[in-house]
Amino acid sequence: MLLALMTAVLISLPLWRAGLHGTGAETFAGTDGQAQELIAQTHPNYRPWIRPLWEPPGSEVETLLFSLQAATGAGVIGYYLGFVRGRVSAKR
Repeated sequence: MLLALMTAVLISLPLWRAGLHGTGAETFAGTDGQAQELIAQTHPNYRPWIRPLWEPPGSEVETLLFSLQAATGAGVIGYYLGFVRGRVSAKR
């Protein structure tokens, strides 16, 4: 019961803090955007070395692609761990 309570607190605390400091997508902005802002402030004449080959049409598509990448990685890791565990079980 204590573990479940601690988990609930750890999950809800960042959301509660974000609610105090504002709401919206900018509240959850990533470090990429923060780095771009800092570079623009400190070196206004900076030009990027390379440009992306393709930029997603919106932040929703970018989030979708990131989520798909994370899910694929989790699936590969889960499959590998299950495969190794099955192999060990078969040897016994």
